[in-house]
Amino acid sequence: MDFALILFIALVVTGLIWLLDRLLFRPKRAARAKEPLLVEYSRSFFPVILVVFLLRSFLVEPFKIPSGSMMPTLLVGDFILTNKFIYGIRLPIINKKIIDVEEPKRGDVMVFRYPMDTSVDYIKRVVGLPGDTVQYVDKKLIINGMPLKYTPDGTFTYDLGGLNYVTDKVYKEQLGSHDHLMMLQPGTKPIYLSQVWPDFPDKKDCTYNAQGFTCKVPPGHYLMMGDNRDGSNDSRYWGFVPERNIVGKAFLVWFNLDHLKRIGTLID
Repeated sequence: MDFALILFIALVVTGLIWLLDRLLFRPKRAARAKEPLLVEYSRSFFPVILVVFLLRSFLVEPFKIPSGSMMPTLLVGDFILTNKFIYGIRLPIINKKIIDVEEPKRGDVMVFRYPMDTSVDYIKRVVGLPGDTVQYVDKKLIINGMPLKYTPDGTFTYDLGGLNYVTDKVYKEQLGSHDHLMMLQPGTKPIYLSQVWPDFPDKKDCTYNAQGFTCKVPPGHYLMMGDNRDGSNDSRYWGFVPERNIVGKAFLVWFNLDHLKRIGTLID
């Protein structure tokens, strides 16, 4: 069950118990009668739940990074904060935008609901905006006919599991106003065609071959890719992210138990 829904249910239940006691039951109790335990807990927890619900719904929401798809920008175990209002004010639970603020920009690191299972949150980088033509050819991005600039920036070594260490080549990629790091694993394919979903929405706007893909991003949608290009399950495989799935913009690493120096790292 969605954590926001759980918070909302807890908020309604504790609020109703507190309100009903205040209006109906408290006036009938003897002056020195002890307050029922359920009412005492509801009165204590309601304001706390209300504050958490409002902060999480409209200001910032914490997430934990579970995979390496955004390395080297984000590491497994990073706890991050996401700005919930920068892309517009949305109603909790139904995630419907009611007030426009800003639109996502190329290069933003965005949290969104996975189109194939909206109960799961994903985090990737915005590569294509509505109306963009995005090409990924031989592991290089071309947006609206303009190749992106890539500058070598060393290597990054990580464990795939079971002491299976991999060293990727790191590059600075200029995407919109973001000059960020991304990495590629030598010897791997730009795309594995067998892993592409056969019927994702608007797949007709994409063409695939062994060198990569070309997609025309439909209105109201975004094309997302991970910074760990050869270790990311992203739009090249399951398609576009609709605007209604947006959660917010990731902006800060606030904790990582294994990498304490990352505390306070801004996300670019």
